[in-house]
Parts: sequence; C-alpha cells; structure tokens
Amino acid sequence: MNIRIGILGYGNLGRGVECAIKQNKDMELVAVFTRRNPSDVSILTKSAAVCSIDEVEKWKDKIDVMILCGGSATDLPKQTPEYAKMFNVVDSFDTHAKIPEHFANVDEAARDGGKVGLISVGWDPGMFSLNRMYANAILPEGKDYTFWGKGVSQGHSDAIRRIAGVKNAKQYTIPVEEALESVRKGENPELTTRQKHIRECFVVLEDGADAAKVEEEIKTMPNYFADYDTIVHFISEEELMKNHSGIPHGGFVLRSGKTGWESENNHLIEYSLKLDSNPEFTACVIVAYARAAYRLYKEGQVGCKTVFDIAPAYLSAKSGEELRKEML
Repeated sequence: MNIRIGILGYGNLGRGVECAIKQNKDMELVAVFTRRNPSDVSILTKSAAVCSIDEVEKWKDKIDVMILCGGSATDLPKQTPEYAKMFNVVDSFDTHAKIPEHFANVDEAARDGGKVGLISVGWDPGMFSLNRMYANAILPEGKDYTFWGKGVSQGHSDAIRRIAGVKNAKQYTIPVEEALESVRKGENPELTTRQKHIRECFVVLEDGADAAKVEEEIKTMPNYFADYDTIVHFISEEELMKNHSGIPHGGFVLRSGKTGWESENNHLIEYSLKLDSNPEFTACVIVAYARAAYRLYKEGQVGCKTVFDIAPAYLSAKSGEELRKEML
C-alpha cells in the first residue's frame, strides 16, 4: 500500500510537495487542505481532494502523514502541535533560535496523540544541519562556516515590500567570494556578518515614491540589512518579472579541521547546493522525511524528531539489501 499523504497549505511549498510526491512511487497524494475557498484552488493531482482546513479532522484515518506547508512566523508554531495530535506530521520550521521551544511543543502533542512529528526539515535547517553535525563529529578540532546564496531570500524580499513607496521587490543573498575562498584555503578566518554576505535588492517603486528615502530605509533596517553591505537597484516591474521571477537559492557548509598528534594536518569538508527552486528542493527533502515518519510510526515510535534522529536508510524507498548493493 502506498503512503497516503496530505498537504496542508497550497502555496509555493505545497505545490512543490505535490510535484515531489509524483516522483515517489510508494506515495500518493490523497488531499490538499486550504484556508481559501476549496473551489478556488486548482491542483495538479486529479485523484486528490481539495478540502477546507476546517475538514481536517474528518481525515484522521485516511492520511498516513500530513505535510504542513505554512510559514514559520505564525502558522507552524500553532499548526504543528495542533495537527500532531491527529496525524504523523512533517514541517519545515526554520526559525533556528526557536527550534528547541517548537520541538518541546510538538513532542508533547505528538506523544499525546500517539503520533510522530518531524520538524525543521528542509535544507537549512535540515541537510545543512546534518552536514554540520557529521563534520563536527569527524573533525572535533575545527571551525564551522555556513554561507547562503546566491539566492532569493523570501523573508528579506517581503521586508522590503512592506516599506512605504515600494510596489514590489526581490532580495538576493550573496556570499562574499573572498571570505569563502579564505575558508577553502584553510586560513580559518574570524568573519563578521558583514564580511560573509552581501544583500542585493531589486526594487520597483510606486509612482511618486522617494527613491533616496526608500534606499535609506532598506539599508538601515535592523535585523535585515543594517549589518550588511547592501546594494539597491531601482528597476521597472517589467524587468523584475522578466529577470527576477524565479526563486533560486543554495549555499555552502564548510568545516576546516586539524588532525594528528600535534594537529599538523589540515582538512576541509564542504557541502554545497545550487537550487533553481528553493521551495521545490525543500519539498523533496520533506517528502523523503515523510517516508521516515511513516516507518517510525509503523515501528511504534511516538514523539517529536529532527533530522538528527533519522537513520539515512529510512529516507529511501530502496530496501536495505538494495542500498548495500548499489550505494554502500
């Protein structure tokens, strides 16, 4: 029997999950749940239902894993604990500082419901987290470096769009090449926030807006741009749609470490991603972990888990025998 998947939320991530399910032959999408009017939501999977979020509880016995595709700011802190009482769930909660609190809330709810909750699944947190952990375990004497980009930061783009006078905007996070190369050379630099990344903004102004004022507001915005070297370009909406309509992203996780009795030998571990579509790649990671959540549940496990708790074989549709023969 295929693993029956539900999707809660049908934005960029939800659509990416739907596409990823199509590529995994042991899964089927059975329902999409939305806060919008279901009749206004058109999905690609003809055999799946589109339902109001108010109908979720009726599907408790018809869905093996519910994938939660809401935002980390306000949706997931409420939704993941709520639905972990009813379903095995996977989310992509990415507010790093609040992960311990989110874990505790989901763990309590999942244990109450006898379910498995997998949180903070994606590429960072997620795949980057795994690579940081592996590298630290292998090279205990060393330094970690994480660079994001070049790619679109949806949160920073949204922050620009909230400025008065801005009609539309995209913001790219770009690693500083000199800093990245210094790490690759094993120089173990001490890097400030400003030295690691550049913020490049492409902004469409409302008619009559003061460009100089908008640029100043962007560059001095605390928590977003004030700590970075920020470049602002003012362009037309046509140019934004033509040249900046995608959602690419990626980045690098590196650990520079030493081994030997006198720590005389240097080593560098590097993991990198270059993504045409941030939400579609994130969705692929989530779907693999949905398989793991289902398998854990079938074994009788309950409670909250993260990527650190999942054995790699649980992610694959291949059998242990196939994995040993083909990949080990």
